[in-house]
Amino acid sequence: RGYCSRRLRRLRKTLNFKMGNRHKFTGKKVTEEILSDNRYLLLILMDAERAWSYAMQLKQEANTEPRKRFHLLSRLRKAVKHAEELERLCESNRVDAKTKLEAQAYMAYLTGMLRFEHQEWKAAMEAFNKCKTIYEKLANAFTEEQAVLYNQRVEEISPNIRYCAYNIGDQSAMNELMQMRLRSGGTEGLLAEKLEALITQTRAKQAATMSEVEWRGRTVPVKIDKVRIFLLGLADNEAAIAQAENEETKERLFESLLSECRDAIQAVREELKPDQKQREHSLENDSGKVSNIQYLHSYLTYIKLSTAIKRNESMAKSLQKALLQQQRSDEDGKRTPRPQDLIRLYDIILQNLVELTQLPGLEEDKNFQKEIGLKTLVYKAYRCFFIAQSYVLVKKWSEALVLYERVLKYAREVQSGAGAHRNSLKELPDVQDLITQVNAEKYSLQAAAILDANDPHESESPSQVKDGKPLSERFETFCLDPSLVSKQVNLVHFPPGFQPIPCKPLFFDLALNHVAFPPLEDKVEQKAKSGLTGYIKGIFGFKS
Repeated sequence: RGYCSRRLRRLRKTLNFKMGNRHKFTGKKVTEEILSDNRYLLLILMDAERAWSYAMQLKQEANTEPRKRFHLLSRLRKAVKHAEELERLCESNRVDAKTKLEAQAYMAYLTGMLRFEHQEWKAAMEAFNKCKTIYEKLANAFTEEQAVLYNQRVEEISPNIRYCAYNIGDQSAMNELMQMRLRSGGTEGLLAEKLEALITQTRAKQAATMSEVEWRGRTVPVKIDKVRIFLLGLADNEAAIAQAENEETKERLFESLLSECRDAIQAVREELKPDQKQREHSLENDSGKVSNIQYLHSYLTYIKLSTAIKRNESMAKSLQKALLQQQRSDEDGKRTPRPQDLIRLYDIILQNLVELTQLPGLEEDKNFQKEIGLKTLVYKAYRCFFIAQSYVLVKKWSEALVLYERVLKYAREVQSGAGAHRNSLKELPDVQDLITQVNAEKYSLQAAAILDANDPHESESPSQVKDGKPLSERFETFCLDPSLVSKQVNLVHFPPGFQPIPCKPLFFDLALNHVAFPPLEDKVEQKAKSGLTGYIKGIFGFKS
């Protein structure tokens, strides 16, 4: 909106098309007679764009201030009015055919947006279809580079057409909208909020018939509407994640699913009041089961933790692929992924598995605990593997070899204990591939360790000398020390250490103890003793 206002000001100043002066407004209109410069058409276009952008701003503000919706509709009508004026001017013989078609499509699009906001679905769909048809014809008439822009506009309009068709009564359009949302991980623009509300409304209708859910052999009634809606959409979200085209879309879908799951858990937690929890626990204490609402809370928590594990595993797979392309990333100058990044992800996965074993109501489920234990071993094996990889990078051969042996130990435990739990381990990484890779890495590591031990030049390389001495103590030794150009350069020991120094000598006069001084009594004048009279004379200053 601000850009359009500034652009209008510059155009009017350049074309000398001013609306009066600072004292009086004089309205002017662009007519066919003055279309000697194509910038006159830009004046009308900027007016329409400014009104449309203000309407989009008001649409965001109308979420908290509903009264602004009236202003929003007013600005959209203003944009349509300017678009009509632009289309009328483009009918002139001075305008080429391409510009005429684009003006008609622009007019149809803004008209469709206005009808869309008025919820006049039939008129809006007709306008959008007209706009789509024009852009498709333009895309076919020009080169591929120009056709990309027109095809992009067609893709932006298609969800609006399907949404209008659904509101008219076409139920098949709802499935297309759902698939579009799931493939893209969410929509954007004017349709986003309406489509989310429509999907929620559709699931709410289906949730009215859902009364219970079964999990691990126990049926639990579901009375909270938000939980019903979440459970109904769970299968669709999981299918969309499996069909996601790229990692960015998959990450958005994971975040959306986790957000909905947290909201459902919060709704159940509000029902778990202390007094109600104690009352239900006392009623079912004899059977040794937790309450239905508590078991439902455990089920939703299980979904949240399982989804978080799948998301972190997906991120770990993408990082592993990046590690395989590490050399090419170095050439491109990008940040190279490190094994430490994968270690952090597997730490989070193991923490989530620990939380799964502590869910209320599943402490006595031996099969569940065994299944989680096997999954823990799998992820521990992969975590140890990447810790070993990080040690290999710093040439700590012994530590890496010990960790490779630990990986083989975990993998063999998984293979021996899988048995009846093979179906639950299908989604996990294959430990047999890990065993094969570890065996190959062990031989490579042993060879690298032997070469490193037999290479004296490498061990005596001045670039690897790290004795910790400051620069002031190794002036005569050449060493490539990167810390000299860092902020924590080691130049001298500070504060300096204590050094022994000689003390100041002490002199003792031992001869003084053996010296006999001559008597001096005969040279000292003896004073006569005076009594009270002498004391009084002394006070008054009289001398004898």
